[in-house]
Amino acid sequence: MATREGCHCPGAGGQNNNNSILYHILKNDSVTTTGEQQQPKPQQHQQHRGHRVSSCSSSSSRLELRQQQACSCGSSRRRGSLRSPKVTCKAASAVLVKTLRFVKNVPCFRELPEDDQLLLVRNCWAPLLVLGFAQDRVDFETTETAEPSMLQRILTGGSGSQSGLTDRQGEPLLEQSTETPGVSLADIQGIKAFLKKCWGLDISTKEYAYIKGAVLFNSDLPGLRYLHYIQSLRREAHQALNEHVKLIHRDDTTRFAKLLITLSMLRAISPPVVAQLFFKPVIGAVNMEDVLLEMFYGK
Repeated sequence: MATREGCHCPGAGGQNNNNSILYHILKNDSVTTTGEQQQPKPQQHQQHRGHRVSSCSSSSSRLELRQQQACSCGSSRRRGSLRSPKVTCKAASAVLVKTLRFVKNVPCFRELPEDDQLLLVRNCWAPLLVLGFAQDRVDFETTETAEPSMLQRILTGGSGSQSGLTDRQGEPLLEQSTETPGVSLADIQGIKAFLKKCWGLDISTKEYAYIKGAVLFNSDLPGLRYLHYIQSLRREAHQALNEHVKLIHRDDTTRFAKLLITLSMLRAISPPVVAQLFFKPVIGAVNMEDVLLEMFYGK
């Protein structure tokens, strides 16, 4: 693993050191887990057609991802909101606290300059939050909200004040708008599809830990001062995940590819959408970045 100048974090000397960043991620994230099933799932009657099954599974996974990312008819214009906002917001807040605690306990993250820390937290908190939903089995119910017609917009004098943020279809996210509440159904479907994918794969505690590392150290963000060092941490997370899958799931040659597809679905989740769906119904028009900074650096 590449190291940066002046890095004093454990594990900076090599990839196989037990004091590496991923070792600490795993140790911190799985402290409450007493054990993990390590028996690979039997795959009967598939040995003679293993290559064919592998190819078909990979192709079907890619097709599923494209279908989930594609907008169904009218879903970009339809909107939804939480059916029980107080209950869901409470659960989301608990997961957010655990998520930020996890990030703060990663040794090499603490060694990064504050500018890089803030940039990573601002961009990874929402994907990590939804990943925490999956790990903690937090589900939520939504209800569809009707979007006003053009005539209703004209008669009521506009469509509300815009926050300057957009969802994945480019639709404006509104500040306290009474005319277009909630978020796009396409965004809700994307989050639910990700949760369903994780639960279907039955991702283990160790796999969640490595995926968290890959999400946290996102080297694609512009403006990072220690870009190459963060790139090396993300590569190490992917490598550790791949080695773990090969060791535990020897008969499942497509599992690592499925986990990467799941990871790509997670990165498509928008932080403004997560904030508006899970927090704004209760806390109102509060800047989530201010909340994150207070939770992350506050006493």
